[in-house]
Parts: sequence; structure tokens; C-alpha cells
Amino acid sequence: MKSDYQAKSLTLTGAVAMGTGVMIGAGIFALTGQIAELAGPGFPWVFAIAAIVTGFSAYSYVKLSNAYPSAGGIAMFLEKAYGRSALTASAGLLMALSMVINESLVARTFGTYTARLFDGFEFDFLVPTLSVMLIVVAFIINISGNRLVGGVSFFMAVIKVIGISVLAIAGFIAAQDMEIVTASSSGEPSVLGFIAALALGVLAFKGFTTITNSGSEIIDPHRNVGRAIIFSIVICVIIYLLVALAVNASLSLPEIIAARDYALAEAARPTFGELGVTLTILIAIIATASGLIASIFAVSRMLTMLTDMKLIPHRHFGMPGKIQSHMLVYTACIAIVLTVFFDLGRIASLGAMLYLVMDIIVHWGVLRYLREKVNANGLIVLLAIMMDIVVLTGLLLIKLQTDALIVVVAAVLMVSIYFTEHFFLKRSDETLHPDHSEHR
Repeated sequence: MKSDYQAKSLTLTGAVAMGTGVMIGAGIFALTGQIAELAGPGFPWVFAIAAIVTGFSAYSYVKLSNAYPSAGGIAMFLEKAYGRSALTASAGLLMALSMVINESLVARTFGTYTARLFDGFEFDFLVPTLSVMLIVVAFIINISGNRLVGGVSFFMAVIKVIGISVLAIAGFIAAQDMEIVTASSSGEPSVLGFIAALALGVLAFKGFTTITNSGSEIIDPHRNVGRAIIFSIVICVIIYLLVALAVNASLSLPEIIAARDYALAEAARPTFGELGVTLTILIAIIATASGLIASIFAVSRMLTMLTDMKLIPHRHFGMPGKIQSHMLVYTACIAIVLTVFFDLGRIASLGAMLYLVMDIIVHWGVLRYLREKVNANGLIVLLAIMMDIVVLTGLLLIKLQTDALIVVVAAVLMVSIYFTEHFFLKRSDETLHPDHSEHR
């Protein structure tokens, strides 16, 4: 029942395709409207600032990946910093859960865009149905092996990067020429709203962490993991800015907010008509599909590592095969439940909260315990922590005003995970090892 990692089964291009695949999934298609609603007419620059915040955050992961490339990625990083502890297990599960939440966000985005191709069908029923179908297909591709995942991710990544870039550039130019630009202000946005929008912007870039979770499976990981992270972030910030500027040029702010779950499709209508809407939907289908495939690939590896490290319980329920296969099943099932019962706005907010808390824990581990071992600059890591705290605080404050329930859900979830892990580890005598038992 042991895991079955396939060393050197992913190339640098395959790793970059995985990272961009997750980011250019729901990251741009679903979150553009959500971010515009919070940040106001200046929302395109949220993506630029979020890229800066992500750049500081990525610094720790690049340093950790260079020193400890692992097919468990963040789980191994946490163990190196905090030992075999409830904090290690809890933060690892927060990361895994935020990734599963992202999968439901991607799937829901796929369903939302695809449903617009089917006139006359019940929209509320069609969206979750299509979303679940995508999760099942992504599961089948993942269960088939790493090389198929890498090949499919690379092929889809090329198509969507080119397609989105061409549509964004053409749409922006056409909108300027046709004087479609409208006054897109419905009141000045608050500073708090802009900061909260940054949290969703950071969520749009978090896909780079999928690369760290496949570290030892990447060819020459000490060199290529960090390069793949940097390349993925650079590619995505360029595309995000192009798309955001095109949307801002084509639609007014009220129009963007009204179509916030499918803003990119509506932005294509003024300049390209129905053909542009259809092309955008087709690209969204490809982008979200590849994003989901890559995300399931990464989170299953991380959960497998946590299981191998005896940090979380595992039950195979009679299923044959390796632990990785079981984790693919669990990941897909949880994503299906979230997709069916949560809307895009709440999914995005919950994912951002869990991810930012986990990110702070990783940075603190580097600053407090691993700075010298991984040769990290303490000031850069400290700045990353401060940025995360500011962004998370802004999101929490705005949500306490507009949707306090999701804050309560996030808090209860994190506390429950921590105490569950505390009691599990305390009772698991067989998993106690002298070299990992120190609770720092």
C-alpha cells in the first residue's frame, strides 16, 4: 500500500504547464469579476500587486524546494521546520484543503461557462452537473499516470495561453478603437475592499505551489523546481493584466459585477459579438479542465506524503492499489461535495483564508527554524509574512461585514483540524520516531 512516486517523470515544461494550468483556470475566469466587485475600477492593478505579494511568498518555496525537493512538497517543508507535530499536520491539511477548495472553484467555473452554451436548460441544475462531470474526467486522467497528466497539461496550457492572450489584446485594441470604454465607477472603492481583493488576487496565483508538491518527480529538481515557479508566475501576471485591462475597457464596473461569474465571456461581446463569447467559453473550458487536472495531481501527492509521514490517518475501505490512488479518490469526492453545495464567491473566500494562514505558517517556519539551512534572506521572509497578514486581515474584515458565516466556517474548520491532529498524534504511538518527535 505504499506510495509510488515516479522520479524524473515531469520535465521543466511539464512543471510550468502544471503551475500555469492551475493558475489560469478559475484564477482569471472566475476571480476577475469577484475582484472587480471588491476593488472597483482600479481592479486590473490588483493582479499586478498580488503578483508582487506572490513573488515575496514564492521566495520561501523556491529556497525550500532547492534544499528539499520532495513529492510531498509543502508537507515535507513543514516537517523540516516544526517536526512531527500537530502544527505540521494541521498546516499541511490546510494547504491540501485549500487546494481541494480551489478544485471546486475551478470545476464550478467550468460549469458556469459551459452552461452558457446550452440555452433552454435549467442553469442551477446544469452548472453543478457539468462541474461534477469535469471532476470525474480529471480523476480518470490522473489515475492513468504522471506522463499523461504532464502531456495533457502542456497541450492545454499552450492552447489557453495563446488563446487568452490573443483575445485579450484584440479585445483591448478593438474596445479603444470603437470607443466602447465606459465610465466604470459606481462609487469609490474602500481601501479595505481593495486589500480584500488582493487576497483573491493572491489566490489566483497560488497554483505555483502545485509545482512544489511534485518536487522529486521533476527532472533535476534542485534546479528546475524554482525555475518552474518563477516562469509560471511571470507568464500568469502578464496574461492576467492583459485580460483585466481588456475587461475594464469593454465593460462598465456594474456590468462586470452583474456578470462576475462569467465576466470574460461578457467582455468579449461588445467587440466580437456572439462569436467572441463562444470562443471565450471554449478557451475557459480548456483552461479550467487543465487546471483541475493539474490540481488533483498535486493535492493527491501532498496527502500521500502526509500519510506516509504518519501525520494523518488513512483507511483504504477495501480499495485496491497504492495510497496515491486512494488519495485521488478522496480528493475527487471532497471536491464534488464542495462544488455542489458552495457558490463561487464563498469558495474563493474560504480558499483564500486557509491558504494565507498556511502560507504564514510556512514563512514563520523558514524564518524561525530553517533560514540558515536553506540560505534564505530573513528580511524578505519577514516582508512576506507582513504582506500576508495585511491581506488576510483585509479579507476577514470585509467578510465580517458582508458574509460573517464564511469567517466562522473557516475559523471552526482550522480549530477543528488542529485539535483533531493533536489527539490523533498523541494516540498514535506507532508513528512516534525519535528524530521527528520534537515539538518545537
